Amino acid sequence: MKIARIDDLHCDAGWRTFSFLKITTDDGLVGWSEYTEADGSRGLTAVIRGLAEPLIGLDPRPVQQIASMLWVRQVQAPGGINSRALAAIENALLDIKGKALGVPVYELFGGPVRDRIPVYWSHCGSYRVRNNELVGAPPLRTYDDIAALGAEVKRRGFKALKTNILPFDGQKLTNFGPGFGRTPGWPELNVDKTTLQSVRDLLGAFRAGAGPEMGLHLDVNYHFKTEGYLQIAKAVEPFDMTWLEIDTWDPQALALIRSKAPCPIASLESVCGRRAFRPFLDAYATDVAIIDVIWNGFLESIKIAAMAEAYEVNCAPHNYYGHLCSAISAHFCAVVPNFRVMEIDIDSVSWRDELFLNAPAMENGELLLPKGPGWGVEVNEAAVRDHPPS
Repeated sequence: MKIARIDDLHCDAGWRTFSFLKITTDDGLVGWSEYTEADGSRGLTAVIRGLAEPLIGLDPRPVQQIASMLWVRQVQAPGGINSRALAAIENALLDIKGKALGVPVYELFGGPVRDRIPVYWSHCGSYRVRNNELVGAPPLRTYDDIAALGAEVKRRGFKALKTNILPFDGQKLTNFGPGFGRTPGWPELNVDKTTLQSVRDLLGAFRAGAGPEMGLHLDVNYHFKTEGYLQIAKAVEPFDMTWLEIDTWDPQALALIRSKAPCPIASLESVCGRRAFRPFLDAYATDVAIIDVIWNGFLESIKIAAMAEAYEVNCAPHNYYGHLCSAISAHFCAVVPNFRVMEIDIDSVSWRDELFLNAPAMENGELLLPKGPGWGVEVNEAAVRDHPPS
């Protein structure tokens, strides 16, 4: 068996583009992975092509050997887009290997610890505030609408949700994104009393609508500096949070926040590779290590999870993509003992399901682990081509 072709496909997903890597062998097996060129990854497709082209003619099955070779070839510029490109290739090769052996990928790593994966509804409210027409849901204009959404989440059987800061501007709810340069407030990234009150109003509305048993997560991304995160941590205290999610590149700053926060801290979703995770674990900076299996690759992700377990830290995948990414993340959740909960986007464009021949099933707030060979989810190429990127 040899690698014969490497292709990339892209499709419109409303406010973003879904991208897929397709690796085909000379005997007709196809391995898929999903990736994104968003969030600092513009140009990723070209990097994937550059790394993958020398693999033509190689046996795809020794995945660790190939991953190690690709690591050496980019060792002078590790992390970032190079890491994400390597991950996309590695994940597609694992799909091929599972299919060649006729088993799910999780069987290659000791079999599943669990086959029902607890999930939380991610970006709950955030997508409906800015993209409700694409989502196919009524707009969210007030915190009363947020409370109604919380009740919907509970009614649909979910046990947990995660939201982002959604300020009220006097007329409607808005998105908040200074850490990404999307709304005013950068580069200073200072917190103010209005923002703190919006956090209280938002979480109070979700708690009122979803009830006291709902797990509440708040993701504040890179939107503040240490001073601001400390004030946010005080603001969330009354709401019995499952976690406060923070992004920072300073392990000691994160450890300081964790030491003073009234709730668990989750972080590290943008960190790539064991070497980059280690300083945060050495500083005991986070309660939950968030690992992006799409950016790190499956092999590296389970190694990071094993390292985290030595520090008594559980892991949760960073997963806000399409159904193939959810399947890949579910395989990760299935095999790592130190699992916390899985992120998943419920709101998406109406045609997301069409892009896959067999989307993962959900039941009572849990994702059912795919049972087919490889990742157990296949891309519908015809549907992808029917929705070209806008």
